[in-house]
Amino acid sequence: MNRIGSASTAWIRLSIGLGLALLDTASHAAAPVLDHLFPAAVQIGTTNTLTFVGNSTPWPPQIWADAPGMLFKPNNNADQVIVVVATNATPGPLWIRTFNTNGASAPRILILTRDPQLAEVEPNDDRVAAPILERLPVVVNGRLEKTGDVDSYAVTLEAGQTLVAWIEAYALMTPIDPVLRIVDSRGIQVALNHDRVGSLDPFLAWTAPASGRYVLQVFGFSYPADSDIHFAGNPAGVYRLHVTSGPVLKNTLPLGVQRGTNTALQLVGWNLRTPHERVLFNPTAATDPEVGFVRFQPPGFDDPVELPVGDGPELLETEPNDDRATANPVPVPGAITGNLDRAGDEDRFAFPAAKGERLLLEVQSARLGFLLDSWLKLEDAAGKELVRNDDASGPDPRLEWTVPADGNYFAVVGNVLQNGGTDLWYRLSIRRPKPELGVTVAENAFSVEPGKTNEIKVALARRYGFTAPVRLTAAGLPADVLAEPVEVAGTAGEGILKLVASGGAKSFSGAFRIVATETVGGREREAVMSLVTTGENNGVPQGFSRLVLETISKFWLTVLPPPPPAKPAVEKK
Repeated sequence: MNRIGSASTAWIRLSIGLGLALLDTASHAAAPVLDHLFPAAVQIGTTNTLTFVGNSTPWPPQIWADAPGMLFKPNNNADQVIVVVATNATPGPLWIRTFNTNGASAPRILILTRDPQLAEVEPNDDRVAAPILERLPVVVNGRLEKTGDVDSYAVTLEAGQTLVAWIEAYALMTPIDPVLRIVDSRGIQVALNHDRVGSLDPFLAWTAPASGRYVLQVFGFSYPADSDIHFAGNPAGVYRLHVTSGPVLKNTLPLGVQRGTNTALQLVGWNLRTPHERVLFNPTAATDPEVGFVRFQPPGFDDPVELPVGDGPELLETEPNDDRATANPVPVPGAITGNLDRAGDEDRFAFPAAKGERLLLEVQSARLGFLLDSWLKLEDAAGKELVRNDDASGPDPRLEWTVPADGNYFAVVGNVLQNGGTDLWYRLSIRRPKPELGVTVAENAFSVEPGKTNEIKVALARRYGFTAPVRLTAAGLPADVLAEPVEVAGTAGEGILKLVASGGAKSFSGAFRIVATETVGGREREAVMSLVTTGENNGVPQGFSRLVLETISKFWLTVLPPPPPAKPAVEKK
């Protein structure tokens, strides 16, 4: 089970020679708490020391990883383990849990990467004595671990050289709202960023006006915000600082790609290798029609971007197209990338439609990282407004529309703020929506006692006319726990799986899956729990709206040990 690269095992138990006595002690302990991992990323093919921030008593707990290729071994220090990452491990983020016989921690993110990782070395608060980042690009794994902490890193730049730097902290579920700034050799601030679009993590692209030494500084505030105004820090204040003077991708033109075929993409970003660099990209990973985004990272670029995927051609706007006479034609299905580059700009796009057709029109802009608050409306051939939307999908608009009559129609995109700019890009897509089913669970961990039952509510989000009945099943349960399949009718929005533990069920702690299968056709969908939320309470964000990993499909089951026998009552004399 602990062999490096064992693809047959998705979870790994860590037992560090403490024998059955440890298991007996753990059976009477609380479930472990895992607040964070430090560092948050490790290089494939290396051996690393990981600090588990939280509370696991007694130490060590057992460890589960949602991928093969890792071996966890003991360290002499409490709260630390050594992880050996196989050379054939798959790069990318994954989930880690700690667990014992009484339950499991919340899942936390660990990133496997082929890139070398640099560890922060304290003290580094003083900009004058900041350690120099000798070679770029580099990724520094750091931690704002105490109140008032400021981490400094020096770089040497030539005049006209563009430095690009960004932080992952919020995206890793760190309880810090980070800030990134650059100061010159005199300590004068020359650049600062607090939040990038759609995230509390900062991003900076800055061109040095003169050759010299500059200092990047990382600090932050508490997240969620509190009433104190100070630089925050705590043991879970983990971050990754990316620094490069090489090519970084901002977006592509067009903004989306067509499923199943090559799309010619112009690269937009910083430090590009050639002006107007172009590549062909085929989103081969997006064969599922319900997959709406793919990751795109050309060779030599440091940061991937997300590209929307559609079933039709991806076009580029041609100006002028402000009125119906100059409207750009768009096929259905199809998408077009446009730019509201001047104040009051309204872009019009013509498309044919038949009576009774159900169409879905979406604008994607803020979701893709642009500072555009767009609106979307439909007009008929005479210019009459039929329907309009602003913020149906976060700050981006969407319209679900049934065509009233055969004819030509016009989709119009504008800016709520009425301003313009060369970077106010958007993607308008028009398609006939296909039935979709979302399968979600509100919790990611469950427990059951021997001889008892626990229920799991599975939500079924039926979209665009999905009316197929489905069968809910649980896969990966221990032999002592049964979950009878549940048939859910085509109109129901929820099903309940019952976990039934036998009276003699043995202690168990491990991962399982929940699957929804269409009873006709047999298509399967795994249930997921979302780790992101857009909820707000009095303006203070609750939870995380953008994460490196946003869902988990491996749920956790703990079959609790039987309670200790009751002590006999002592007869009073």
